[in-house]
Amino acid sequence: MEIIKFEKVYKTFEENGEKIEALKETSFTLNSGELVAIIGPSGSGKSTLLTMMGGLQRPSGGIITFEDKNISSMSEEERNKLRFDKIGFILQASNLVPYLTLDDQFALVDKFAGRERNSEKSDALLKKMSILNRKKQYPGDLSGGERQRGAIARALYTEPSLLLADEPTASLDSKKAIEVIQLLKELTKNSNRTTVIVTHDERLLEYCDRVFKVVYGVVEEIGK
Repeated sequence: MEIIKFEKVYKTFEENGEKIEALKETSFTLNSGELVAIIGPSGSGKSTLLTMMGGLQRPSGGIITFEDKNISSMSEEERNKLRFDKIGFILQASNLVPYLTLDDQFALVDKFAGRERNSEKSDALLKKMSILNRKKQYPGDLSGGERQRGAIARALYTEPSLLLADEPTASLDSKKAIEVIQLLKELTKNSNRTTVIVTHDERLLEYCDRVFKVVYGVVEEIGK
């Protein structure tokens, strides 16, 4: 099933009076059950592409469709709701709230959503990540791998259709990095969602279904 579609999408902005093409016109479709990698040098346009997928930036032109809805023309309020309900984000630094325990991270999500706490659901996710015994710990008391798995669990808590990860293994050693990408692949297949990772780590590509390379704003799908 089609999750997100780019149709002749591009992004430009001005810097010191000069027009910058952050992302040149591109068209592609991502489907449910796919683990997708985006690679390319720093400053190539990878983050611009990812943030537009997540509705954090509007394109300068073209249409971005998410589950058959045109997010390019949505209001800010509509895009905020879409991100909260349908899109999960995993950042390089895990982005956990430092003064909240792992368990409290989920309580915060429920509070923002205006719903009752679902401890059974969060415990199941933490168990899946093999860190249920750490749920009363603060991020500073966890290892890098545990924090990243906690961030993945929190991102999955709202059952997003699209999971976006920006350098999710950058702070991990080789063993932990492979464990995380294997986990993301398993979660993507079992839940039939779409996962997109931005990475510089080419060891991860063999686990991905599709690979896109971005160079100077040009997006090209390549073989693994």
